[in-house]
Amino acid sequence: MLPFFDHDAVMALTYAGAVHALRGALLAGLDVDADPVRTVVPVPAGQLLLMPSSGARYTGVKLATVAADSTPRIKGVYVLMDAATLAPLALLDGPALTTLRTPAVSALAVDHLAPDSPARLVVFGRGPQAHGHVAAVEAVREVTGTTLLGRGDDPSPVGEADIVCCTTTARTPLFDAALVRPHTTVVAVGSHEPDARELPAELMTTVVVESIATARREAGDVILAGTTDLVPLAAVVRQEATVPDDRPRVFKSVGMAWEDLTVAAAVYEARAS
Repeated sequence: MLPFFDHDAVMALTYAGAVHALRGALLAGLDVDADPVRTVVPVPAGQLLLMPSSGARYTGVKLATVAADSTPRIKGVYVLMDAATLAPLALLDGPALTTLRTPAVSALAVDHLAPDSPARLVVFGRGPQAHGHVAAVEAVREVTGTTLLGRGDDPSPVGEADIVCCTTTARTPLFDAALVRPHTTVVAVGSHEPDARELPAELMTTVVVESIATARREAGDVILAGTTDLVPLAAVVRQEATVPDDRPRVFKSVGMAWEDLTVAAAVYEARAS
């Protein structure tokens, strides 16, 4: 019987451990554009999302379900396999894996974009991703204060923030770009739909993304703003590219299958050791 890593087993890797695994994969030369395109299959109750990826040692696929009229809204499972034989090795709780890897990707970006100094953090959202982003940012920066805002809240705390994370299902910008200070790092993870965005177009001048091709296909924040200056996260991590420091630094994530595979493999290896 395959081992099943439930929520607690997945989260035991910690955000710091997930950031370490993701950074290591990019530094080792991972080609983030090798992943197949995310497949979205409509079904009567909602959607099936299929996210496969393969590397040197492991292959895996996340099957996530999105049911608008169900709680929790997102469910699913991850299947980790041996890359050489495709024999299944383990099953992981899909929502837990997403709760771990998405903030960890954001924290990796923050670690390479934000000043290395104590920071005030503002997070839009109050769900698992919001709380996960608080913990993940705390894994890479000293946080001196945190404010969680709902979509209907007064966005003025953005004006005092050093790091802003947007983790909502908003389809229109959450705040005015004029609120954001020049040194602030802004992260948006809430959507992978081309017609939805959390950030105002005025912020989207130079944007760090997981994959340029994927961002141009799925990232509404990028598409609706018409952003052309896109910088791959891998190039920033490998110190092959820099971003201007005279304006807010922006990271837009849509979530990619290589991230799930990298973190799932790290969970599996940590539990096996």
